[in-house]
Amino acid sequence: MASVPSLAATVHQRLADALSAALPEAGVADPLLRRSDRADFQANGMLALAKKLKGNPRELAAKVVEGLPAGALIADIEVSGPGFLNITVSDEAIVNTLAARAADARLGVPYAENPGTTVVDYAQPNVAKEMHVGHLRSAVIGDAVVRILEFAGEKVVRRHHIGDWGTQFGMLIQYLIEHPHELDHKAGDGLAASGEEAMSNLNRLYKAARAVFDSDEEFKERSRRRVVDLQAGDEETLALWRRFVDESKIYFYSVFDKLDMQIHDPDVVGESGYNDMLAETCRLLEESGVAVRSEGALCVFFDDVKGPDGKPVPLIVQKSDGGFGYAATDLSAIRDRVRNLEADSLVYVVDARQSLHFKMVFETARRIGWLNEETHAYQLAFGTVLGKDGKPFKTREGETVRLVDLLDEAVERATAVVREKSEKLGLTEEEIAERGAQVGIGAVKYADLSTSAARDYKFDLDQMVSLNGDTSVYLQYAYARIQSILRRADEGQKPVAHPELSLAPAERALGLHLDQFAETLREVAAGYEPHKLAAYLYQLASLYTTFYDKCPVLKAEGGPAQVENRLFLCDLTARTLHQGMELLGIRTPERL
Repeated sequence: MASVPSLAATVHQRLADALSAALPEAGVADPLLRRSDRADFQANGMLALAKKLKGNPRELAAKVVEGLPAGALIADIEVSGPGFLNITVSDEAIVNTLAARAADARLGVPYAENPGTTVVDYAQPNVAKEMHVGHLRSAVIGDAVVRILEFAGEKVVRRHHIGDWGTQFGMLIQYLIEHPHELDHKAGDGLAASGEEAMSNLNRLYKAARAVFDSDEEFKERSRRRVVDLQAGDEETLALWRRFVDESKIYFYSVFDKLDMQIHDPDVVGESGYNDMLAETCRLLEESGVAVRSEGALCVFFDDVKGPDGKPVPLIVQKSDGGFGYAATDLSAIRDRVRNLEADSLVYVVDARQSLHFKMVFETARRIGWLNEETHAYQLAFGTVLGKDGKPFKTREGETVRLVDLLDEAVERATAVVREKSEKLGLTEEEIAERGAQVGIGAVKYADLSTSAARDYKFDLDQMVSLNGDTSVYLQYAYARIQSILRRADEGQKPVAHPELSLAPAERALGLHLDQFAETLREVAAGYEPHKLAAYLYQLASLYTTFYDKCPVLKAEGGPAQVENRLFLCDLTARTLHQGMELLGIRTPERL
């Protein structure tokens, strides 16, 4: 089905046509339409236009009103103040537009006009290291951006740039060679019984290897030689390195599974995936003059990047000892993503503390032509997760919080809330556990996504699982409440739109907000801003709550047609909530 123009878009076009007719010399004019507290919409484009053409804005506004065609769209329009137009659309127009949305599986949301290919780099844990609270935001924000862009019709390539290369692997591999049973599993079949067991094995091995590395100079030297073997592609060394990567993936995937996220093996392309490109990347940069040798290192300099001493701070692509830095890997990744994946846009969901690094990397890629007007890169920088005290989230012992512990506690808290409410519903223990996981993980995701990515946010589980306020539980509860109403409807009571009926104020407010879903998603996709979708959904749930309180549904005073119309508003609200929450990666239980 074709996309459904919003009421705002339709009114805007009518006003623009009337404005051009009233003032032909102005050409194509923008009425500057926006939502208003005084009416449904306000247009104030007449002021700027009249000033430009040295006319009277109130007289121009009156001419526009006269030129508007009679019809079913506008119920009332008045000239206000110095030349504003206050516009109220008809109840009939609201219901007809919503009916057109309801008839479409996509709720009238159009596909992007010129979709391209976007690579989203997110969820980047490190091999042989535990995932902590700092890994949460990249995963959650990145997953939502991927879902939103795909819904818009963009071709999205997921990339998980895991830390799977570097000097620490020399130490780990050498220790494993000398202690070959350290990664054996209790199950005895070479596979971990769980992600937790895989991480336990890796943690134990890392601590043991580190202790020997710090106390035994000969082992330290053997470890360093092992790094050289790894970089040279020695088969035995690579085989053991792959064991670490595979063991870590068992653990990663178990954590992502708890987060209700799907991570696929082909999308995991770590630092090691670009090894073969590093030397060529450096050669191209040096030959083009974008990078220069400085004290033996290959560097890129920037006029606006200086240290505290006022001296330039370069991006080091290759160190003086011949080793490659992160910049070489990141620049090689850009080459691969633009050349081989044919990407138009590269989105990096990465901690704001790495902003300077990515600013320098992107500028370097632009200078050599790997990024240009047609192909751009954007860092979706995110802030820090804070504790209730407003400081970076730590355990009581001052250690970084394990991500898996945080998720388990969220599910535990949510399950307690679900169990408390479940007596009336008669849920089984299995259903309570399932909903507890959906509510708990949804609460964690929503708390993150309802905050602008660039801002820090406080991690407060008590608030997150509350039924009141701006939480996912509030939205999930609104959805479940609607499903309950739809289930209780008699056999003859079905959701049917009735444009001939007048609407109560709460129905109008809900209907006008439902009509903004497509425009909201367009804005969210364009700016990679999931928090704007979260804000839209929270307002939708709030408006539905007001509607529910003021407008009886199954016992509507206006008879069967009004019951059907209100059921129609309920059903469209539920579908919009469900679709919006799905784009944020959050489940909507049918009963809660």
